[in-house]
Amino acid sequence: MPWPRAKRKKRLLALTAAVALAGTGLGVPALTAGAAAAPDASAACDAPDARIYQVPGSVPSDPGSVIACRATALPHVPGNVPMRAWKVQYSSKDNAGKPVAVSGTVAVPDARWTGRGSRPVVAFNPGTLGLGPQCAFSKQLAGAFQDEYEGENIAALLKAGYAVAATDGAGYLDGQTHPYVSGADAGHALLDIVRSASAIPGSGLDPKTKVGLWGYSEGGAASLWAAQLAASYAPELDIVGDASGGVPGDLKVVAKSLNGGPFAGFLVDAVLGLSSSHPRMPFEELMNEQGKETLRKARSHCLLGTISTLAGQRIEDNTKDGLSLEQLYALKGTDGRTWGQVVDEQKLGTGIGRAGSGATYEIGFPVLQYRGALEEVVPIETEDATRKAYCEADITTRWKVYPGEHLTTDQLAKDDTVKWLGDRFEGKPEFGNCLLP
Repeated sequence: MPWPRAKRKKRLLALTAAVALAGTGLGVPALTAGAAAAPDASAACDAPDARIYQVPGSVPSDPGSVIACRATALPHVPGNVPMRAWKVQYSSKDNAGKPVAVSGTVAVPDARWTGRGSRPVVAFNPGTLGLGPQCAFSKQLAGAFQDEYEGENIAALLKAGYAVAATDGAGYLDGQTHPYVSGADAGHALLDIVRSASAIPGSGLDPKTKVGLWGYSEGGAASLWAAQLAASYAPELDIVGDASGGVPGDLKVVAKSLNGGPFAGFLVDAVLGLSSSHPRMPFEELMNEQGKETLRKARSHCLLGTISTLAGQRIEDNTKDGLSLEQLYALKGTDGRTWGQVVDEQKLGTGIGRAGSGATYEIGFPVLQYRGALEEVVPIETEDATRKAYCEADITTRWKVYPGEHLTTDQLAKDDTVKWLGDRFEGKPEFGNCLLP
């Protein structure tokens, strides 16, 4: 039974503080992103709910194609915002370029858009929700399970008049594992749900409209990866800005901090996520009996269960030979890469530059980054380092520190972020504040 919103918030905050201290429907034919929308969404988006989460027999090679969709209500988006909403399964690509199906949610407010041009779309990636199949953001927003904490972020965007394309991220289809913290997987999934949004029959969205990216924590890493990959992977999208908060930019720094600590469950999720997205790397065979049980718990829990049941877990205690993080990083996969190389490939802020710079990742729009002054989950050294890397690469970057810890900062930044994105949609200039300390 879902908790009442106020009670849920209190429980999330209390638990965070305490831990810190101690089918078969066919759906619609695959629609190419940007295809003309049908006038009546209900006539075409009629896939059974289970179909959204079933692995399809084949995945279209064109990223952003709608594989299946269904109209839905979003009871956990507060404020009774009049809207049309859909669950959607769409095509994307994994980190190796292989087509994969991903689930998510698209919502469009009923209120007529009165701003410039066509209604903008914000691509939203939720923060960490856990690896259990019930944890998918689309399921939680629709009321099937309740452990999420960002329904108010979605409501704020809809109230501002923006459409929202919120990915679950890859790996929430039946029998899959979410590739938690795998940068390319996350960035592709976020960009591709924008492509799919205009292809949903009845959405009325313009494939050429302005796009904003937003995410916090795991979502912040995902949105920043989407920003880095956009020019090469989705050059047709008119992205005008990215907002990324609580960013775990360097996973080695984060792993060292999490190992054996109160938020060790996030490290377990990361190890599971990267092993699922990089199957050539050694993993299951390294686990002892405790490790196997730890992985079982991680695969079944959402946010609260991940924090509470996996607190204090150490990598050394879960591997057959008591392997440390450094020893794990030295192990090679069948492709010759080491685990250390795989983890380093997820580091944000490397190989970046302005549009036309010739950098590996060219970014031609401003970026907002932020964190909490009392951050206790993601080491502030890596959050600050990511911001510094963006400034040194001459990418227009605005930075803000809020008077909160990890969870509360997500909400403290909500209104500022929606306004910042709105300024980008209106074409207002952004000069950043990289010169400030």
